[in-house]
Amino acid sequence: MSPCALFRSRLPAPLFLFVTVLLSLFAVPAAVGQAGVKLDYEFFKNEVQPIFLAKRNNNVRCIQCHTRSSSFRLQPLEEGQFFWTEEQSRQNFEYASAFVRPGEPPLNSRFLTHPLAASAGGDPFHGGGKHFANQSDPEWRIMADWVAGATKRREPARTVVRIVQTNAAGDNSHIIDPATNRVVGVIENIEIPHGVTGAPDGSQIYISNESLHTLDVVDSRTLRIKRRIHLSGRPNNIAVSKDGGKVYVGIMEAPGAVDVIDVVNMQRVKTVPTVGAIHNVYVTPDGRYAVAGSIQRSTINVIDTRTDEMAWTKEMDSGIRPMIFDTHADGSTKNIYVQLSEFHGFAVVDFNTHEEIARIEHPAIEGEEAHRDGLQGAPAHGLAVSPDGKTLWSTSKVYSHAYIHSLPDLKEIGRVHVGQHPEWITFTPDGKTVYIGAAGDNATYAVDAKTMTVVAKIDVGQTPKRIGTVLMQQDQ
Repeated sequence: MSPCALFRSRLPAPLFLFVTVLLSLFAVPAAVGQAGVKLDYEFFKNEVQPIFLAKRNNNVRCIQCHTRSSSFRLQPLEEGQFFWTEEQSRQNFEYASAFVRPGEPPLNSRFLTHPLAASAGGDPFHGGGKHFANQSDPEWRIMADWVAGATKRREPARTVVRIVQTNAAGDNSHIIDPATNRVVGVIENIEIPHGVTGAPDGSQIYISNESLHTLDVVDSRTLRIKRRIHLSGRPNNIAVSKDGGKVYVGIMEAPGAVDVIDVVNMQRVKTVPTVGAIHNVYVTPDGRYAVAGSIQRSTINVIDTRTDEMAWTKEMDSGIRPMIFDTHADGSTKNIYVQLSEFHGFAVVDFNTHEEIARIEHPAIEGEEAHRDGLQGAPAHGLAVSPDGKTLWSTSKVYSHAYIHSLPDLKEIGRVHVGQHPEWITFTPDGKTVYIGAAGDNATYAVDAKTMTVVAKIDVGQTPKRIGTVLMQQDQ
């Protein structure tokens, strides 16, 4: 029996709880097992605890039962909170440690065997059900690493490119493998997911949650929500800083703001006031600016990412919809390409002079029926510049096509039909394939960028709109 378990067995539950709370106030040293291995508190708090909150198909969350348990007790979340306080986390750490034999084989610890399927070496019965079918389950592996004394996540076996399609009228987001154009995973339990982006190292995926007004941090290996971070209002689109340390969240509520999230410490650190409620926010390719657009006030708001202060604003003659950028030879931002409310095309704004220098209207397509219903003020609502900077793609909900223009001369060089109400666009990093969410088809279209032809129609969820290319870490 581990020292913590022996200690627990000799005290009544109320007294044990009192002692653990008291010890937590003095930064209790990590539990030490017979093998001399310490249990790391920070790893437990940031990596293990989120597993207790995760929703798995056909299973109740761990926290639902274990807040009532007389043995392994989890502290109930405070009202309106999505994660435990520091004091509560230390209490959870002490209770969990009582079921662990640090450094010993994994199946010596009841903490690991109780939720594991019996066929995989787990206990015969767990009142909360069997959450893990085998020892390869990425969440079970996180817990096993903690028991073994880990202080940080193990290095991933590989990092892969994935396309994430959020479903605006659903509660999930689909993950597509661009090598096969098949759905290889689903992120569940985010109702009305809006914007999506990923950590540069592939460790996490970020999705703005319109229902709960949170930024949801998803572990890329488990596809479970790792943390929900409160925002200042209802979020729309998001963007990650070039170094991966911050996420910028557009707040679609008056008077308007961009929330700055420190994703290392998992907290909102600043709210930057803007001119109007923010629909979309982006980080420029050089990482120097976050650029946010307001539909209601028709403004482009440019934030200096070094200071997170407003650098300049530009008022247009109509509401700001999707934007994208190209660059000068030195990597600095050259132009902003911006779609506007009630305009079937896009405008071009010189980033340095802040002046509009061109406006391109998409022509009608002969033989194609014009769709005017359900445009939500945005006849064109998706932009992307190819990774090589040579083409600009723009979607038309009116004609169900993507229009392709060459850069820098802005000559139309092609069109491709991409389903009903095509929305956002993303490229694979090599520029070979373009992915477009078609909200009216509940599908994502994969397009060969060179031939400008559809190569796959991939069924996803309800009303797919925002889409992004991310890196994802995998253990195997």
